[in-house]
Amino acid sequence: MNAILATDLAFAPPTAVGWIAYIVIGGIAGWLAGKIVKGGGSGIILNVVIGVIGGFLGGFLLEKLGVNVIAGRKWFTFFTALIGAVILLWIVGLVRGGSKRG
Repeated sequence: MNAILATDLAFAPPTAVGWIAYIVIGGIAGWLAGKIVKGGGSGIILNVVIGVIGGFLGGFLLEKLGVNVIAGRKWFTFFTALIGAVILLWIVGLVRGGSKRG
């Protein structure tokens, strides 16, 4: 029983919203992160991917800082995804910028 629960949690969003809401929130957060980070804007599909990955990244980082991310709702999820997406785009910009210089 514990193995099934651990498997379910591995594929669950890091906050208390469902997958559909998480994709919508991730898309909005990815789009906004693209506006915040210069040159980070992408198409709608890539914005959703960036937002969702950013949400996982933000949730992971906040959890490591001791924040209870499981209890978060829609606004918390949005800001978590936004922070993570901005960090992700910033890292991608550093990698792309470093490859242009070299």
